[in-house]
Amino acid sequence: MKHPDRRFQGTRPRRGRVLLIATAAFAVVLAASLVAMALASSSVTVVSSANTKLGKVVVDTKGRTLYVLSPETTHHLLCKSSECFKFWPPLTVSSSKAKLSAGGGVHGSLRLLSRGKGVLQVTLNGEPLYYYAGDHRKGQVNGQHIHSFGGVWHVISLGRAKKSSATTPSAPAPSSGGESGGGGW
Repeated sequence: MKHPDRRFQGTRPRRGRVLLIATAAFAVVLAASLVAMALASSSVTVVSSANTKLGKVVVDTKGRTLYVLSPETTHHLLCKSSECFKFWPPLTVSSSKAKLSAGGGVHGSLRLLSRGKGVLQVTLNGEPLYYYAGDHRKGQVNGQHIHSFGGVWHVISLGRAKKSSATTPSAPAPSSGGESGGGGW
């Protein structure tokens, strides 16, 4: 005579293996997440770099040009939509404990701006810092003097205390709301 629970005996070891595999997979994903967080931008350094068109400008340590939106400040944000961030990704860090450093030639105060949802954007002298998605190589300044999202985008020139006064953009300026771009980092 068959035991009534015998039909389930073959599945118990399988369930145990599935649970063990699921637990191991979860542990691997958790460990990878912790490593990724540890390796994420725990420090940011902005430095100066010579640009043939604009002189010395502010870039990140990989040579990617940084921009500000005039008249945006930390108290008056203009770039707030996902559409803006698509073309103008903010310079961010992963933690409020991130080390911020102004490298050679860069003068001013680097601070963090909380953009909500855990996004911490780096600012220089009270101006939020951004990249331009139309810059595909280090040293490019294709975002210079683009009029969009309620203001004018500028490279931070070290020849002046504030923004660059160069007058010729390197690329056509897209209209606000209808930009086309791409690239990214």
